Amino acid sequence: MCFRHFAPALVLLVSFSVAAKDKPIPVKVVVIAMFERGADTGDQPGELQYWVERNRLDRVMPFPQGYHDLRMNSDGVLALLTGVGTAKSTAAVMALGLDPRFDLTKTYWLVAGISGINPARGSLGSAAWAEWVVDGDLAREIDAREIPAGWKTGLLPLRGSTPYEMPRDSTEGEVYHLEPGIVDWAFQLTKNVVLDDSAAMQAARSGYSQESARKPPFVMKGDTLSSGTFWHGALLNDWATDWVQYHTGGAGSFATTAMEDTGTLQSLTLLAKASKIDLNRVLVLRTASNYDMPQPGMTPAENLARLKLGSYSAFVPALEAAWRVGNTVVENLVKNWAKYREMTPAGKP
Repeated sequence: MCFRHFAPALVLLVSFSVAAKDKPIPVKVVVIAMFERGADTGDQPGELQYWVERNRLDRVMPFPQGYHDLRMNSDGVLALLTGVGTAKSTAAVMALGLDPRFDLTKTYWLVAGISGINPARGSLGSAAWAEWVVDGDLAREIDAREIPAGWKTGLLPLRGSTPYEMPRDSTEGEVYHLEPGIVDWAFQLTKNVVLDDSAAMQAARSGYSQESARKPPFVMKGDTLSSGTFWHGALLNDWATDWVQYHTGGAGSFATTAMEDTGTLQSLTLLAKASKIDLNRVLVLRTASNYDMPQPGMTPAENLARLKLGSYSAFVPALEAAWRVGNTVVENLVKNWAKYREMTPAGKP
């Protein structure tokens, strides 16, 4: 057989051999964003844009196995855009975790995205560090028009036959507990970060009666509920509060809504089992672009009709808060990398 028939295979074999010998790139921090509205720079921002522009993530790295190309800078900070929803976040994070181009064994992971907020816990533009991430999709459901008398909700535990059935079984990925020490470290580091306020945000929060909802934006610790459905209203807010308490054994306190975080945590948990990443280095930050229920005198349907992406009264301030608070942590990790490479800020090796 002529040599020319072997040439393409030989070139491919050589390419794989060279790639295999390349030393993986050590990554200090992965910033996980979920959506972008257009280009990565220069137009209306989504969750990725401020990181690209302000952290000079100028190196574009092809990522065909994921939703969007990766962005990285010379300081070892890499940005991953997952796409919206649990399925996309699960796939994207797993794809990055198994990418041989990167050494992620000492990497810190920061989810930084916008959310709805429980008015009993916080206000528009506020930033919440989660210790607990709870799944709102893994459940049984009976339509609200058919639930038995005396039931508070038609949403049941996945293995249950009544609401909040005991003993609790949360073995299917319903709940993830982040390392408390690093969450508290991030909160203490950022609790005094000044967050943007605006006349529109002040007007929006003035209609709420809850003390926390009426405050100017602030940094807090508060747990997040992750679900693929953008839900809204006081009754679902009550369900979310109870659901988080149930799945955390009373330790968690519902603050923010999200769509992707349990998918992200599921992939990171499996990657940790494979010794690819360290779960003690994972942080979840959600910032409030809107309340998860309307103010008194307005129905959920009326308020939901006003909640369109980009038109939330705190949309841009929440994006700003996600970067400003999150970057305070990123800068500290990079600046003190000689120490934090081997030992986390919480003292975990």
